[in-house]
Amino acid sequence: MLGFLIQRLLQAVVVMMVISALVFIGVFAVGNPIDVLISPDVTQQIRLDTIAAYGFDKPLWEQYLAFLERLVHGNFGRSFVFNMPVLQLILSRLPATLELTIAAVAGATLIGIPLGMYAGYRPDSPITKAIMGITILGFSVPTFWIGLVLIMTFAVWLGWLPAGGRGDTVMVLGIEWSFLTLNGLSHLFLPALNLSLFKLAMMIRLARAGTREVMLTDTIKFARASGQSDGTILRRHVLRQISIPIVTVFGLEFGSTLAFAVVTETIFSWPGLGKLIIDSIQSLDRPVMVAYLMLIAFLFIIINFLVDIAYAALDPRLRARRS
Repeated sequence: MLGFLIQRLLQAVVVMMVISALVFIGVFAVGNPIDVLISPDVTQQIRLDTIAAYGFDKPLWEQYLAFLERLVHGNFGRSFVFNMPVLQLILSRLPATLELTIAAVAGATLIGIPLGMYAGYRPDSPITKAIMGITILGFSVPTFWIGLVLIMTFAVWLGWLPAGGRGDTVMVLGIEWSFLTLNGLSHLFLPALNLSLFKLAMMIRLARAGTREVMLTDTIKFARASGQSDGTILRRHVLRQISIPIVTVFGLEFGSTLAFAVVTETIFSWPGLGKLIIDSIQSLDRPVMVAYLMLIAFLFIIINFLVDIAYAALDPRLRARRS
């Protein structure tokens, strides 16, 4: 296991180096932030002084090396727009996105897996047909359209839930959380629901396909012959055998949701990372764009690492192979 950890650590370092170069070059090619930072009416001397102050007059490779040097010391620079350290800015927005992501992915998993297992265990029942109809809706309808429908229905027509914002928050360990208050939960419900529908459909389909396959194996036949109940068979045998692909999808969906909740956060005015990166792209705030993409790459590496550990915990054959 120690060799596996060292190998993954070295792979992570190489991946982060490659991603840092690609991100830096890609962001450098997107417009000129000087056009946003200063007025077009300023003198040429002020323009040249501003370019020199930010280091934009240096060659690209020198800017990249300076960026790596700052990165080693945990310094992502300062935001051009917010005039504050980028890392502090991102960490201030991360809890909101993390809260929304956990609510959406965890809710989709906890609801989708039982529904998918039922659909695979009772494939011809009317309830199964209704469940599969929900998956078609989740896959085919765009997220932004569902979000607008949710706002029109529950916020405008019925007036039950707020249309946007994060609501009241509670400070815990120096971090603000909204799910700990009733007002915060009411603000969290609609964006989490909007973000979870596609994941819910995916979890249902995945659990259903795995259950249908496992139900045909000799393990289930012996379990039925031994007189075990349907609930025991589903919990002890079916769920355990379909858990590995579910863990894979859970990890990937958690990472992708954390990185690309842009549409939902924009529609519901949720003050998270997605809204921050959209504002940064519009204002060509390069330090924020680079730091955001680096953070997302790092989170994906961590998530893949945790998924590999979960594999070893769920499948004894993987533990024996790595030993």
